[in-house]
Amino acid sequence: MVRSFAFTTKGKLHSKDIELFLMPTLLADTNLFLWVDLEDSTPQETDFLLRNVFHFHPLSIEDSVTESPSPKVEEYLPKENDDFSPYLFMVIHAVDYSRKDGVFATSELSFYLGKNFLVTFHSKPLRPVELVAEMCLRNTADIASEPDRVAHALLDSIVENYKPALDELAMEVAEVEQRALQDPGKETLNTILQIKKEVLHLRQIIGPQKEVLSRFVRGEFKLVKSHLIPYYRDVYDGLFNIGEMAARYAESLTGVLQVYLNMSSNKTGEVVKVLTVFTVITTPMMLVGTWYGMNFGDIPEIGFGKAGYFIAMSVTIAATLGTVVYFKIKKWL
Repeated sequence: MVRSFAFTTKGKLHSKDIELFLMPTLLADTNLFLWVDLEDSTPQETDFLLRNVFHFHPLSIEDSVTESPSPKVEEYLPKENDDFSPYLFMVIHAVDYSRKDGVFATSELSFYLGKNFLVTFHSKPLRPVELVAEMCLRNTADIASEPDRVAHALLDSIVENYKPALDELAMEVAEVEQRALQDPGKETLNTILQIKKEVLHLRQIIGPQKEVLSRFVRGEFKLVKSHLIPYYRDVYDGLFNIGEMAARYAESLTGVLQVYLNMSSNKTGEVVKVLTVFTVITTPMMLVGTWYGMNFGDIPEIGFGKAGYFIAMSVTIAATLGTVVYFKIKKWL
């Protein structure tokens, strides 16, 4: 699907859902800003727009259509025989956390940011893109007046979308902490390790994205106007805070894992204690029974006749009770 919008320099909608063959004409009009959004577009649409209309560099097109493992930003400046205008190419990742699956799902969004155009490319529907498109059509805060403003709005919406995911993660961490105290079983351990893995995954996503945004904050790119740099800095600060929260969650999960190991160790210790006490208490019975179970023809105690049985039983009971009393005195029971 291809969505396209043309806006005036004042952010007013000029045209919408533009025919593909008309895009080069609108692109040549310096009084208009063209935003083309490709969502799960066909190979023919992708090839026509990226190669024939905008003439983007083949390497950036390849980075769009193939999934990139990490965020990036690159500046493409035309050289001899190049037909494209200067543009920034950026890959960023949106995230969503599912408590049902316990994983962070990432969605890739590619930007082509030029002087009077913005092209976005993604393989699945993204809520941030939908929200920003609605804001542009309503002309909220003149967002649609400049492509770098729309790019900022998209980045800001993506970062804001991290917060619900982090809220879900916080609830998951709190629940697994309670489980570690109440039910330190194998399933709890698997849950702790799974969440810890996903927090590490989140930090691996956030780290490179902070590096990407920091280049905007430093004002490295002329296509981003200087008066918009504070807005990009605000997005960077939001992502930095999210990274700090993820680091705290990682520390919390390390603590939860330690609590689990301690509780599991204590539980094992209690089982060993019970078994040891039971073994020691029953030792007198085993000794008496073993002694009189030997197959010798002449055992002096047997000479007591019927009284011998009661004497052996008395010795057994006395020794057993003496062991229990001793354990009580030592407070081992």
